[in-house]
Amino acid sequence: MRIIAGEFRSRRLEAPQGLTTRPTLDKVREAVFSSLGGSFEGGNVLDLYAGSGANGLEALSRGMEKAYFVDNDRRAVSAIRKNIASLGVQKNTKVLCMADTKALALLKEEGVRFSLIYMDPPYAKQKNSLILSLISEYELLEEGGYAVIESLKEDEFREDYPHLKYERDRVYGISRITYCRGV
Repeated sequence: MRIIAGEFRSRRLEAPQGLTTRPTLDKVREAVFSSLGGSFEGGNVLDLYAGSGANGLEALSRGMEKAYFVDNDRRAVSAIRKNIASLGVQKNTKVLCMADTKALALLKEEGVRFSLIYMDPPYAKQKNSLILSLISEYELLEEGGYAVIESLKEDEFREDYPHLKYERDRVYGISRITYCRGV
C-alpha cells in the first residue's frame, strides 16, 4: 500500500496487523481521488474507519490542510500514528480512537467542517445510512464538499438528507463508491 500522488507520492504505508481491516486498493483510491479533481487547495478531510489512514494521508499529500482519522481498533490507530510519523505530518493530523458516532458528535462540538469525508467501514458492519444522516444533521460537510462511501457493490446509498445529496456512484470489482455532495 502506498500514496498514489502529490507531495508523498510512492511513499509506502504500514497496514494494521490482523484481519479486521480491509485496505482500499490503490487503483480504487486513485480512481476516487482523480474523480474528485486530483488535488486540493486546503480544507479538512475526515478519514472515517481509517484503518491505515491511507485515504486521509492521500488527501494530505494532494493538498488538504488537515486530516482527521477515526478508528476504534487500537491496532489500526497504531498503524495510523506510525504512518503519520513516517510522513512527518503530525501537526496536520488528529487521530481519534473511538466509535464513529462518538467521533462525529465530538467533531460537531469542536465546530470542525470538512471538504471531504471518506467512509470505508468494514463491509460486514456498515451503518452508512445512520452515519450519513448524522453527517447531514451535524452539518459536518462543507457546501460543495464530498462524502465518499466505499461499500459492497450490491449496496446502494442514494437517499438525500437536508445537508447532503446523492450525486453518483461507480463500481470497481467488489466495491461500490458512492459520492454525495454537501448542500
